[in-house]
Amino acid sequence: MNNVLASAPAAPLRVVDVIRKKRDGRELSRAEIELLVEGYTRGEIPDYQVAAWLMAGVLRGFTRQETAALTEVMLHSGEVLDLSEFSPKKVDKHSTGGVGDKTSLVLAPLVAAGGLLVPMISGRGLGHTGGTLDKLESIPGFNVHLSLREFRRVLRGCGCSMIGQTEEIAPADRKLYALRDVTGTVESPYLICASIMSKKLAEGIDALLLDVKTGRGAFMKSEEQAELLAELMVETGERMGKRVVALITDMDQPLGHKVGNALEVAEVLEILHGNGPGDLRQLCLELAAWMFELGGACDGLSEGRKTAAQLIDSGRALEKFREMVELQGGDPSVLDHPAKLPRASLSGEVLSTTEGYITSIECEAIGTAGVILGGGRERKEDSVDPSVGIVLHKKVGDAVRREEPLATLHYNAESRAASARGLIEQSYEISEAPPAEVRPLVLRVIQGSGGY
Repeated sequence: MNNVLASAPAAPLRVVDVIRKKRDGRELSRAEIELLVEGYTRGEIPDYQVAAWLMAGVLRGFTRQETAALTEVMLHSGEVLDLSEFSPKKVDKHSTGGVGDKTSLVLAPLVAAGGLLVPMISGRGLGHTGGTLDKLESIPGFNVHLSLREFRRVLRGCGCSMIGQTEEIAPADRKLYALRDVTGTVESPYLICASIMSKKLAEGIDALLLDVKTGRGAFMKSEEQAELLAELMVETGERMGKRVVALITDMDQPLGHKVGNALEVAEVLEILHGNGPGDLRQLCLELAAWMFELGGACDGLSEGRKTAAQLIDSGRALEKFREMVELQGGDPSVLDHPAKLPRASLSGEVLSTTEGYITSIECEAIGTAGVILGGGRERKEDSVDPSVGIVLHKKVGDAVRREEPLATLHYNAESRAASARGLIEQSYEISEAPPAEVRPLVLRVIQGSGGY
């Protein structure tokens, strides 16, 4: 009689056990991450279980090994593009999200006008921050739902295209992104890294510029948090053989003056016509210079900034934007007549109750006010009103008189406006003396081990 006991078969992986393991702060294996992500993508695992896992991960954190595995599983849940048919270097840019951050709409045509290819797959609004796709869809007729074949057609036609995730590109991220937005699980550097990098690495790019926001209106409130996220993404991109640079940029106050989808498109057009707010133009020129540097299209950042300014001031960037809008079904006449953009039926001012200087703005509250007006989503199924938003008349360092307008609300429902107005009133801090200093737009640059 054989007394050797046969080894017991391994117990099958169960979703609830994976949730418990992460709840208890233990590291998940790649197989466990695959179980959750692939099962959810196929519709075999319900929202509530994945939401529980996401919340456990936000509270307990993920290791770098888990982050790398999650990124790769999400990346390979769909197709990875091959853009080798295009001879120019392929360079993209991604922002981690902020209030009034509409730089992508300037940069795609601007950098394409400089000779690089910009294949940009973007996202919707997330939490209190606006989404590039929501902004683009405020342009009448603009189609962000292109197939990959149509995406290539637009790239061939004008050198840039801005679309949403297709069924083929990182479908796992598309589902997780929507769930995170409505379950309070956005603010995790590990989840943000996996989401961004799985989407961007699927584009077939050579290089990526990351704009990592920090401050009151960012998901990463402290510079330390922003630097961790930047380092995670640069490290992940390097592991995949890409050139990646991250800029840590300020989001203690909204970027530019306009917050809201159609309003932000109008401000983009101001920039492309050679005007617009100084802070928005300055950041666009800096980001464009880095994209030119990564793509080998300039000899140093100083030359890159000059090139970017010339492309805007000559009108070439605007014409490139016109080409993209037309190729993606949008109404190009909007570029010369912004009044054709969606407009709210009502407007009202938020007045200062005192005199002094603006010393700070609670930036996230401004973004939340925009969501309350209808410009963002509180539930996955919510629609977005492209016409509503906020125009800021005063920013940090500005003097203000009593009863002078701080902001103008554009809205379609009085009940929404009342709530938003209160938030905006509370978000402004006004003091007798001006602030000692205003933070620079670019706080730090994080580069890969190669130094680029």
